[in-house]
Amino acid sequence: MLLSGSLLAAPPARAKGPVLVLGDSLSAEHNIPRGSGWVSLLERKLRSEPPLSRGVVNASISGETSAGALTRLPALLEKHKPSVLVIELGGNDALRGLAPAQLEANLRRMVERGRASGARVLLLGIDVPPNYGPAYRERLRRTYASLAEGKDVALVPFFLEGVALEPGLMQGDGLHPTAAAQPRLLDNVWPALRPLL
Repeated sequence: MLLSGSLLAAPPARAKGPVLVLGDSLSAEHNIPRGSGWVSLLERKLRSEPPLSRGVVNASISGETSAGALTRLPALLEKHKPSVLVIELGGNDALRGLAPAQLEANLRRMVERGRASGARVLLLGIDVPPNYGPAYRERLRRTYASLAEGKDVALVPFFLEGVALEPGLMQGDGLHPTAAAQPRLLDNVWPALRPLL
């Protein structure tokens, strides 16, 4: 299920500015061949569709937290001047026990900075394994939903929809998608991303 914010509240996208992906290992091609990740597939897809053609900057880092990304974001926005900012963060915050309220505050500041720079913003929501407990998982899900609603930004509620827990689509650690899963991840992102281009 995809939720999409109203584009009336978003600034007009910069003509042909790149898509900037700010994420963690889920977007940084962790333990899969270079060039096989969903961000690389997105870049090829955009090149193959001339009306949408633009660059893609993958600023994702394995192990990245929302606080670390927030620190890096101003320089990335200044350097790349993206038309769209895709934020895929939260997994490492959850693994370190960060309160969902602090994650939401960091994500909110990233959304605000992205918009102030002239970029449209897409949030990719995450989930955590069941052993975190239903209460924490629900608070985490609400973090993305309430931020998307409050800031009127596009949201993919669960980035790993149709991938998590699927045999052959997750690596042995149970946290990272395989190379075979990457096209499905792009399929999850594309319906929400395309209207922002």
